[in-house]
Amino acid sequence: MSTPLSILHRVFAFRIRQCLRGGVAGLWMTASRLAADDGIVLAHQSSPVSFRNHVESVLTKTGCNMGACHGAAAGKNGFYLSLRGYNPEADFIAIARTAGGRRLSLSDPGRSLLLLKATGTIPHKGGKRFEIDSPEYRTLADWIASGATGPNEKESRLDHLEIQPVHSTLEPGASRDLRVLATFTDGRVEDVSRWAKYSSAGETVANVDDHGTVKVVGFGEAGISAWYLSQIVTATVTVPFTNHLDSSLFDQLASRNFIDRGVNEKLRELNLPPSPPVEDGEFIRRTTLDTLGILPTLAEVKAFLADTGPDKRDRWIEALLNRPEFTDYWTYKWSDLLLVNSARLPPRAAQAYYLWLQERVQSNVPWDQIARDLFAAQGSTLENGAGNFFILHNDARQMAETATQAFMGMSVGCAKCHNHPSERWTNDDYYALANLFARLRIKNGVSDGERVLFAAATGDLVQPRTGKPQKPRPLDGDALEFDAPGDRRVAFAAWLTSKSNPYFAKAIVNRIWANFFGTGLVERVDDLRVSNPASNEKLFQAAADFLVDHRYDLKSLMREILRSGTYQRSSMTLPGNVADTRFYSHYYPRRLMAEVILDALSQVTGMPTEFKRELRNRDGFALSYPPGTRAIQLPDSLVASYFLKSFGRPERLQTCECERTSEPSVAQVLHVANGDTLNHKLSAAGNAIEQACTGSKSPDQILNEAFLTALARYPTSTEKERLGLAVAGADGRISRPAVEDLYWALLSTKEFLFNH
Repeated sequence: MSTPLSILHRVFAFRIRQCLRGGVAGLWMTASRLAADDGIVLAHQSSPVSFRNHVESVLTKTGCNMGACHGAAAGKNGFYLSLRGYNPEADFIAIARTAGGRRLSLSDPGRSLLLLKATGTIPHKGGKRFEIDSPEYRTLADWIASGATGPNEKESRLDHLEIQPVHSTLEPGASRDLRVLATFTDGRVEDVSRWAKYSSAGETVANVDDHGTVKVVGFGEAGISAWYLSQIVTATVTVPFTNHLDSSLFDQLASRNFIDRGVNEKLRELNLPPSPPVEDGEFIRRTTLDTLGILPTLAEVKAFLADTGPDKRDRWIEALLNRPEFTDYWTYKWSDLLLVNSARLPPRAAQAYYLWLQERVQSNVPWDQIARDLFAAQGSTLENGAGNFFILHNDARQMAETATQAFMGMSVGCAKCHNHPSERWTNDDYYALANLFARLRIKNGVSDGERVLFAAATGDLVQPRTGKPQKPRPLDGDALEFDAPGDRRVAFAAWLTSKSNPYFAKAIVNRIWANFFGTGLVERVDDLRVSNPASNEKLFQAAADFLVDHRYDLKSLMREILRSGTYQRSSMTLPGNVADTRFYSHYYPRRLMAEVILDALSQVTGMPTEFKRELRNRDGFALSYPPGTRAIQLPDSLVASYFLKSFGRPERLQTCECERTSEPSVAQVLHVANGDTLNHKLSAAGNAIEQACTGSKSPDQILNEAFLTALARYPTSTEKERLGLAVAGADGRISRPAVEDLYWALLSTKEFLFNH
């Protein structure tokens, strides 16, 4: 006696056999009619079903080949699929050939385990993935019924994707369906909206469901990504704020350069009012900290506040860009990026690496030239410090990952094992890129800690998936022949810095932008990818074009940023822009870098910090840096400092902005409140406090100098009234403990610890 379950299988199998009498075309007609009855447009009806183009898209859409399911490295219950279908050949074998081919039933498709488990007809730990008679079911059933053929090299492949609409302006609570079209190499176009996977890069603004329906949940702008067969396209959803603004507001805004024009255009589009210009005291403090990593001196603040010249801000900016402290600050920043660290390099090699960077910053060498010199480095690592970049990354795969992260702001590491899940880079792309570094060789030099780099004429990196090497090729670049002469790294550097590579200029623009504005045009700063669009794509491109046009002169971009009305806006928000965190309607306050805070404490108190290199068993000595050395001048991150560690100094072990943190912690609060660092500086003999107390300065003078030195402003009348009495005491005499308390109070405020 037949069970209800077996009857169901036979009924469906009978329907499949009926369709087959009319051939594959008849099956598609029936499937199309069924889909139309359900109100669904069947994307796969335009051509015979293909394992590569159709079956893989079903497995991906339903999550069968995700990392939490059969796409995991070890698969599930003996069934392994490549993550998101990056290896169709292997997936076909896993489905149709392994386990004795038991997962498919060609004579009775409805009895195939592939369908029975996915529909929950028989127990499946992954649960039900789709319904019987759904388009997903019909696609897989059609493939099985037509012979379950595998992928082949001659079949049509996906050429490009298109998403519609590319840009939408919606109101709060509104929704809109997205449409994704796939064009294949044979010219046909399919609507693959049902089979695409969607994600939102701005979930506080708009969400997107599995069917491509966008739902507005907030104000601002969100990037919506659609992923299909290893390609990604994005659409932008704009939701203007509901502010009631004067229509002439933006017409009256001054636009000094392309930055102001780009930002103001976006603010107009989003209906966001800009904050007013920043006061002079905050301007001089902000610009000095962002450009040099130090506070302006008492004399500089007084002179600037007293200056009535209309061009005083421009003169100050130009002076900053030519100060020696500029070299210290930006050498330190690039040392973070390029991992100058004697924990992984011999001390002499680390010093040579640092000095190489320092000389280039001091000489204002263009960024593209720095990159070319770095990747072409050869010879002694003590004579050519750039060579140490390769000592830190002496594996071809690691070198490929670091090169793209540091100079293109993107991570390709995921593609080492499978196609990238959130980018378009494939496993083939990864190994082609890594093979550019496979012929670098390193040998010991004659001096202690010296290594010598040279390029070999042979040697290739084998791709594990294929067992063969890929032709060396930059991402999106032309491949080199295996026997091509010359150093492959030079070819990589030429491609990296060429105008055809859109990521090189954008990556450094984004890092510099984040330094001055507190948040990059793309966040995170080193996460440039199609599925993570910039907050202002038009401005991002304009800034990159500006840098290229100015031959990668980083100072030219910094000058434009500092001079812009956008950068010179107040950090004080308005009721209409308080929710803005991405579009630069106001300056975003942020906590200072650990090293900058420590140097500022030393500068205000007049007590330098003593630094010593950490002990390491390898060399067994501690190196003391000269008195007066600032934290931002340290050539190495291997320095013992509880303060720097507590406030998030990076260890320089990986190329990632995530190594440095500005997150607050209890340790930071306790250390500022009663730790040794600040208290020792306040109580030390001969410091600025002692000089103030032993001189002939009045309480007003002491107050003014303390405020001007720490905060670049004079105290308010209320602050003067209250603090003046505390400093002078009841008898009118200056009290050192009271002055120490005054300085402690100033140096522990957010106004001091933050740039604003």
